[in-house]
Order: sequence, then structure tokens, then C-alpha cells
Amino acid sequence: MKATWQGKVIAESDKTVEVGGYVYFPRDAVKMNLLKIAPKTANDLKCPHGVQFYDVVEGGTASPRAAWSYEAPQAKMKPVDHWIGFWEDVAVA
Repeated sequence: MKATWQGKVIAESDKTVEVGGYVYFPRDAVKMNLLKIAPKTANDLKCPHGVQFYDVVEGGTASPRAAWSYEAPQAKMKPVDHWIGFWEDVAVA
């Protein structure tokens, strides 16, 4: 599977995992240099899985909070511990 943003591949792997309708990529398959940690909101802090959102950034263009990772997942999300999921601005196919 590939995750693309503005025509650029930002993640690619044959070892993705789908949980809750979202596809997650192993961190080593993601171009982490294109992701910038987004500040946590009050709602983020309430997440039982320790969510961390990322802005997808290249040059002067950004897609805020278009990627995320669970950094303290409970049982349901444990299979994607520290893996990266993408939101609507990123095409996953």
C-alpha cells in the first residue's frame, strides 16, 4: 500500500495493518522527515491510547494533523503501537 500527499509518496509498505477502518504503516516505511509533531490539544490528552498527531509538511505547504500514531495503546490498538495512520488529506491505496 502507498500513502500519497500532493502526488508525493510519503509511506509505502506491504506490511500495513487495518484497524477501525484506517490503514496503519510501520514507522520505518514512512518518510518521517515529512511529518512534524503537532501540539497536543485537550482532546488529544484525553485519548486512552496516547495519540500524537503530525502535520504533513514539505516546503511551504502543510496539511495539519494529517497523520497520527498511538504511543501508549490499549489492547484494541496494540497491533499498531507507534505505527502511522493518515487522515483525509493523504490518499491511501
